Amino acid sequence: MDALDKKLNELFDGKVVRKDLVHRIKKGTNVPTFVLEFLLARYCASDDPDEIKAGMEAVLETLNDNYVRPNEANHAQSKVATKGKFRFIDKVHVNYIEKDKRHWAALENFDSRRIAISEKYYKDHDRLLQGGLWAEVTIAYNDIEEDDYAFYIEDLRPIQLSRFNFNQYCEGRAQCTRDEWLSFILRSVGLEPDKLTQRVKMHFLARLMPLVEPNFNFIELGPRGTGKSYFFSEFSPYSTLISGGQATKATLFYNNQRKQIGLVGFWDTVAFDEVGGIKIRDQDTIQIMKDFMANGRFSRGVEVIADASMAFVGNLDLSVEQIVNSEVYDLFQPLPKEFDLAMMDRFACYLPGWEMPKNSSEFLTSNYGFITDYIAEAFHYQLKQTNRYEEVSSRIKLGNAVEGRDEKGIKKIVAAFLKILHPDGPPSDEEFEEYVVYAIESRRRVKEQMNKRKSDDEFAKINLSYINTKGDEIVVYCPESRSALATQDPYRRNIHIDHDLSFGKQALSGTKEKDNPVTIKESVAYVDDSAILSRGAEVQDVDRLEDKVVERHFEIRYGDTGYSYESIIGPYLKGVKSVEIDDPYIRSSHQVHNFVRLCEVFVKVPSIKKIVLVTSYDEQTDVKEISDRLGELKQSLLELDIALEVKVNENLHDCEIRLNNDWIIKIGRGLDFYQKPELSFGIGSNDLALRKCLETKVDIFQV
Repeated sequence: MDALDKKLNELFDGKVVRKDLVHRIKKGTNVPTFVLEFLLARYCASDDPDEIKAGMEAVLETLNDNYVRPNEANHAQSKVATKGKFRFIDKVHVNYIEKDKRHWAALENFDSRRIAISEKYYKDHDRLLQGGLWAEVTIAYNDIEEDDYAFYIEDLRPIQLSRFNFNQYCEGRAQCTRDEWLSFILRSVGLEPDKLTQRVKMHFLARLMPLVEPNFNFIELGPRGTGKSYFFSEFSPYSTLISGGQATKATLFYNNQRKQIGLVGFWDTVAFDEVGGIKIRDQDTIQIMKDFMANGRFSRGVEVIADASMAFVGNLDLSVEQIVNSEVYDLFQPLPKEFDLAMMDRFACYLPGWEMPKNSSEFLTSNYGFITDYIAEAFHYQLKQTNRYEEVSSRIKLGNAVEGRDEKGIKKIVAAFLKILHPDGPPSDEEFEEYVVYAIESRRRVKEQMNKRKSDDEFAKINLSYINTKGDEIVVYCPESRSALATQDPYRRNIHIDHDLSFGKQALSGTKEKDNPVTIKESVAYVDDSAILSRGAEVQDVDRLEDKVVERHFEIRYGDTGYSYESIIGPYLKGVKSVEIDDPYIRSSHQVHNFVRLCEVFVKVPSIKKIVLVTSYDEQTDVKEISDRLGELKQSLLELDIALEVKVNENLHDCEIRLNNDWIIKIGRGLDFYQKPELSFGIGSNDLALRKCLETKVDIFQV
């Protein structure tokens, strides 16, 4: 034992284990680490070589006799049938089978999905119903022929600590330096700190943040083989890893049929492996996920509040150097298309997985570390019982470029560092500043990629900074992109239209970076040349536009806001005298309301004197009610000197708005492309520009 080993054993006697013993056994089994350490702590709680040797033999014997390997299921079942009962180490799931109107237990490696279980077990241990639980479980044979099952659970003991004393944990920490404690934590996850740089040490700590800070949204993308999913699959019994892609709102959030909360109510951390392969069949899942990631709550008929953090891990297929210097790709490239900018904005920390070392035995420790169960209990306790956010808020000073979600994400990262490294009290100013710098970099990485994707300046404030103890403002950069112009100053490329303006790139930013002009694309409907020229930058060869409005073709994504009828159609109404609207779906009250809102846009244009609506009805339409409401609108428009004519065409299918100046606006979903407001008196219930949209395409062109 080295000095750290002796100190750890002295301070936390009985709560530590030699990690090389774990590595030696781990190579021959697929048992989770916390299960192995549970056995090692039972049989190898000594530093005497002979006792450790005997304990190792006992652990191996227990695993050999009691751990069921997947290819030995038939032998295990035969053993129970022959002996009457037997104790196993396995992962136990409990499922309610509607057809049978009862609960059945299932053991993963024992390979039986129909094991009788007493109600007391799944009432006492909720996680049996959500994702399963590793346990020592005694399976007994049922020899009653009339019963429709062969096995039942006689006894079940979860593999985790029965008690945890947070005060003792803090007392032990108080007798260590910060760097000693950092080494203890890294050795507890099986790593040797002497083999790692300080920056990589911080990265490994960042992987632990979702386990210790509630509602912490974390993402790590990088090469394969760096152990991204280990921390969430094996390190803690309070986290669960979702693999395979399917994510439903019933599984994750709330099952309306069973009236049961989903995974977020039973786990401290819900992690998604191979995030690029996630398949989301129901768009409501994404919306609920956004709500939950924003504030830890959501509504599915009932209001649900939970503390679970969300972690997303996946692989990058391109080199980081290629991505940061590309005008096309960004570091969110692997994410599924459902993950829009609103989702990305909720990530507090983007860990640079490309800086993590590949899995190798050279980084593994042969020294002592906390029993994984013990450190997992410490993290679980702090996630549920402690709050360091206010402490961080009172101490941190951030620059003006730091906006709402930036501030929240940065503070949560620093709070997580305090929980992991300083559970007993505040850090020094120097230590605190180190955490702030790391936190700002982690959040800046998120914002840089959003800014790269966005065709306007919504996320352009990427130079996040803090005020140090001397009063100096320090801007923090991401090392991979600091000198990458494509990331630091991305072109505002028009993603909808194809109209080129040739002038210097500096004309948009107001700074002179190059002498030679470059070609860029502008993505606004109006282009004011005089405004461009007045920026004060040198502009060459400006091609002035004859028309002040241009064709647009774009897509409104699910959950987007900022789209009203006026913002879409308004620029094309100058001088228009008559408008014709084809929309087959003006059949219900809210659809008539949408049409009224559209007419309110037309009323603001003095030249418009006539509006024609062509619609259709089906068997469910209350024709009289709709006619009466359109009649009220007609009368109201007459008072403003505008004539409304309503026509019915049963063969109508598409929505199209035709202006008498030859502009045509086609909206894929028609006027009804807004989501129903969640609250009758919430923001967006009246102002459509603030209301969330459904997905649709918009084409504006001239004939």
